[in-house]
Amino acid sequence: MPSKTQTSTPMPLANLRVLDFGHTVMGPTAGMILADLGAEVIRVEPAPGGDPTRKLKGFGTGYFPFFNRNKKSVAIDLKTPDGLALAKRLIATADVLIENFGPGTMERLGLGHDALKHDHPQLIYLALKGFSAGPYENRVALDEVVQMMSGLAYMTGPPGQPLRAGSSVVDIMGGMFGVIAIQAALRERETTGTGQLVTSNLFESAMFLMGQHLAYAALSDDPVPPMPARVSAWAVYDQFTTSDGERVFLGITSDRHWVRFCEVFEQPSLAGDQSLTTNNQRIEERDRLMPRMGQIIGLLTLDELTEKATEAKLPFAHIAQPEQLFDDPHLNANGRLLETLLPGGVITKLPALPIEMDGRATRLSANPPALGADTEDVLTKLGLSQTEITTLADRHIITRAQTEGPNHE
Repeated sequence: MPSKTQTSTPMPLANLRVLDFGHTVMGPTAGMILADLGAEVIRVEPAPGGDPTRKLKGFGTGYFPFFNRNKKSVAIDLKTPDGLALAKRLIATADVLIENFGPGTMERLGLGHDALKHDHPQLIYLALKGFSAGPYENRVALDEVVQMMSGLAYMTGPPGQPLRAGSSVVDIMGGMFGVIAIQAALRERETTGTGQLVTSNLFESAMFLMGQHLAYAALSDDPVPPMPARVSAWAVYDQFTTSDGERVFLGITSDRHWVRFCEVFEQPSLAGDQSLTTNNQRIEERDRLMPRMGQIIGLLTLDELTEKATEAKLPFAHIAQPEQLFDDPHLNANGRLLETLLPGGVITKLPALPIEMDGRATRLSANPPALGADTEDVLTKLGLSQTEITTLADRHIITRAQTEGPNHE
């Protein structure tokens, strides 16, 4: 666990102001990473109803609660002249602007980079889109769409059954690439004194994930097989079921692993079988070896298998479900789950940013904000009077703090 001194040291992006006009996953991911690293991130939501993500059901239920911690919420109706004027006043105070609206949306509002760069030459403007400039740039893109287009879904599912990954991996990675671009632009601004437009895109992010497979395709005479149909370089690299019905993954990826497996799992007959001495021999004998491996593992409980696999230093994993991870001993021991108060009053634990800097881990400084929780405070500091704020609220141009529960620690 980080020491008290380490956690009290300001994070590196302190004093950076970011306006997050993002929605759903891609934009809010970029904003959350910057917020976790210490930036003041103001989530600009549409008034009066707020980000539609707040009300999503199904898999969308977790979008807002996870990707909006450590942020402030200001709700403004950008479709009104007065709302746009407020947004422009906020932009004048910002170092970074993030947006991931559809192509042309910010331009129609008069908030595109070209419209802002003259009056705000130091602004770093991150535009997150589905595609970069080219034949596809005006197409509608979603995470699942680009997983299909890029071949990622083909590589994930079994032959003939393309399958999207089990998380919004491309949205999240696109946001991460956006943060990389922002940090590079901040470094460049230190030299030039000016900001710039930086971009990140879903399709190109998915293609980056596919780079290793494209290289494989260039070097192979045969079509690249999907991951479930690949020819493994190791004889034992598969899933098994324990005696208590838990699914596990176990790998034996070296001859040293094999020796340790036979010793720790008390399998002298396998250790003495000269046809199984090397990995290549075990691949040749896989048809008879794998049923035997299934029998051995099938006699052990998950706890017993975990103990033995750890002792033998084998690549091993319990195939976990999301709800099981709240009690993961490793995550709880090292503070990688942050206790978070969600809108509606639910208290849970959510993953921290998986980095440390000189022993400083990122932490929770503000729970996901209630809609408009910071509108009044931010606008007051912008110079608006209480009368002006009340008038704007009465006209539904802004939304002030709701009664969803506390927002800050």
